[in-house]
Amino acid sequence: MRTVMNWNEKWAFSKETKVLPEKMPENWIYVNLPHTWNAIDGQDGGNDYYRGTCWYAKTLLRSDLPAADDYYLQFDGTNSSAVCYVNGKEAGRHDGGYSTWRVRITDFLQDENLICVAVDNSPNDRVYPQMADFTFYGGIYRDVSLIAVGKNRFDLDDCGAPGIRVTPKITGDAADIEITTWITGEADTVTYRILDAEGKEVARATAAVTDGSASCVLHLPKVHLWNGRKDPYLYTAVASLPDGQDEIRTRFGARTYEIDPNRGFLLNGVPYPLRGVSRHQDRKGIGNALLAEHHRQDMDLICETGATTIRLAHYQHSQVFYDLCDERGMVVWAEIPYISKHMPAGRENTISQLTELIKQNYNHPSIVVWGLSNEITMNGSSEDLLENHRILNDLAHRLDPTRKTAIACVSMLPADDPILDIPDVVSYNHYFGWYGGDPSMYGPWLDAFHAKHPNLPIGLSEYGCEALNWHSENPAMGDYTEEYQEQYHEALIRQIAARPYLWATHVWNMFDFGADGRNEGGENGQNHKGLVTFDRSYKKDSFYVYKAWLSDVPFVHICGKRMVDRTKNVTAVTVVTNGKEVCLSADGVPVATKTRSENGSPFYTFQVPNKKAEGTLLLASAGECTDTATIRRVSSPNPDYRMKEQGAVLNWFDITEREGYYSLNDKAEDVLRSREGQQLFAGIFADKMKGMGDGASSPDGMMKMMGGFTVLRLMNLLGSLGKKPTKEELLALNEKLNRIPRA
Repeated sequence: MRTVMNWNEKWAFSKETKVLPEKMPENWIYVNLPHTWNAIDGQDGGNDYYRGTCWYAKTLLRSDLPAADDYYLQFDGTNSSAVCYVNGKEAGRHDGGYSTWRVRITDFLQDENLICVAVDNSPNDRVYPQMADFTFYGGIYRDVSLIAVGKNRFDLDDCGAPGIRVTPKITGDAADIEITTWITGEADTVTYRILDAEGKEVARATAAVTDGSASCVLHLPKVHLWNGRKDPYLYTAVASLPDGQDEIRTRFGARTYEIDPNRGFLLNGVPYPLRGVSRHQDRKGIGNALLAEHHRQDMDLICETGATTIRLAHYQHSQVFYDLCDERGMVVWAEIPYISKHMPAGRENTISQLTELIKQNYNHPSIVVWGLSNEITMNGSSEDLLENHRILNDLAHRLDPTRKTAIACVSMLPADDPILDIPDVVSYNHYFGWYGGDPSMYGPWLDAFHAKHPNLPIGLSEYGCEALNWHSENPAMGDYTEEYQEQYHEALIRQIAARPYLWATHVWNMFDFGADGRNEGGENGQNHKGLVTFDRSYKKDSFYVYKAWLSDVPFVHICGKRMVDRTKNVTAVTVVTNGKEVCLSADGVPVATKTRSENGSPFYTFQVPNKKAEGTLLLASAGECTDTATIRRVSSPNPDYRMKEQGAVLNWFDITEREGYYSLNDKAEDVLRSREGQQLFAGIFADKMKGMGDGASSPDGMMKMMGGFTVLRLMNLLGSLGKKPTKEELLALNEKLNRIPRA
């Protein structure tokens, strides 16, 4: 029987060492796994986090090992390439930072053994990802296990796969459960059992081993379906070799699903709208080195919104989290990090990463689509890129005929691009109302695509906008206020709810996440589009907007609580609730009562008197649920509510504004209404676009995407493409803008 031992404790670590050590190092620091060397520098901005090779080392005494014929080391995640050495000899290597891999170490073992692992997250042209809006944390950032097994065992050498595959086929109230296992050694039979959720055996059979594998079909006359969040019922399949030589088990769910271009997603034959979020795995101060409790907290927060689906972006996630998706009934999009930039030398890596993703996660009932790529045409398309996708699409269907394939398309991808003909379903990453345009553009765009492709399921794989602790009574695109984010998502929800043909929609993102190349919103090194902050300590108002739409757990929430100081005599207050009726009072005096049937949505706006400098207490009531907030009358806007950039050479309050003329504080799209403004920007873009390479976005395209930003924000963003503008250069540009009359 196999023994699996956790091997996380007390690894020696070095970032300075350049060569394989011959003995256990004495001057390295000790760390426990999971571990990343980019937990701080990968989140502080500047795009300067360490990317290179670091070393881990640990001793292993043969006398500490249980008696066995073979020994393996299992790595659940090493980013992004790794080589394992045992006593100075290479035992195994792996390219790809997000999947499980194993090394058979038996033949290298002595009485005392030095295990060394070189982990490398250096830039290269063959291992994905290399270009993306998130930090590529280096390290052994998931668990390491030591596995002891006999010579007759279930296979451990197939791409990190569990050695067992379960495929339910449902007919009426019954199900036939096909179970296949792969065997190493000379065992001649395998016994299969199915246990129900209480652990009771409900089916059993024995199958002969032929050419290293065995398979059988077990019949369940009255199958209990896995039915999403309503009833995520799980069975357990157990496979055993004779005489207790080895045993493995896996949970599975019996369910059917369909993705219909007109009716959306159907689970077990019933419409089941997929409305949810995308998730990055990292955390503030921790990076990607998560513990099980971190995964559980993330799942708890996602479930609280009422979401029914998660897009696990942009790579293979921890088995802990896939298990949680099965247990909580989440419907999952799982994908590989084939993202943003096609690398001709990386084809084999896309194939190996997709193979590992599918083989390692085949048994999870939560997963319904395999994602082939994300925004891969961002830097242009090519026949090599298309061929790579055809290969991946065929591979996915060959490895798993039961599931669909998907791609996440960059917003600018034309609706007649040939890549759309490859996967089974598509979704788009759109940011209307953040990088250009306005939120009202989503519905018409989706309707036009649906009319053009009536047989191709369409969804939203990303949509969102950024928000920090900035506030405004007049929120606007690009201001990074919590109020704009809340209003943006209200507008999106109304449009999504009116279009049941959308096969799935995923907010970008559930949590703020590390992106060291970003200089955004006054807190560098992060993408702030999350519904919850990076440290999971604060639920933004937009979180409650989704909770009001999707959750059936009663609650009420007053938005804008952190904007206490307000200048208007009568101020707008938004209240969200999933209740049928909501009442708002100010200092005990009723303001209004509103009902869901009259309002048409779970978002309510009240006009509230705001005349007291000492403050007014607001009380919202919905059924038995209440919430409070305070507003206060002030004569001028609180400067603490206006965005201030961390490390900025200029902030909005440093800029000279001339009445009737433009300044750096104006939106770029407003400046472009003037001919002089167009001429000024033409020169700026001609300079900034140099060196971006073939396939880069055109100046016109970039302005359509980013015109909603102020000129100051736009100049700082363009600085990430090259040299960041100095204070003097920005002031000189402001002087030029001060001479251009408003159009």
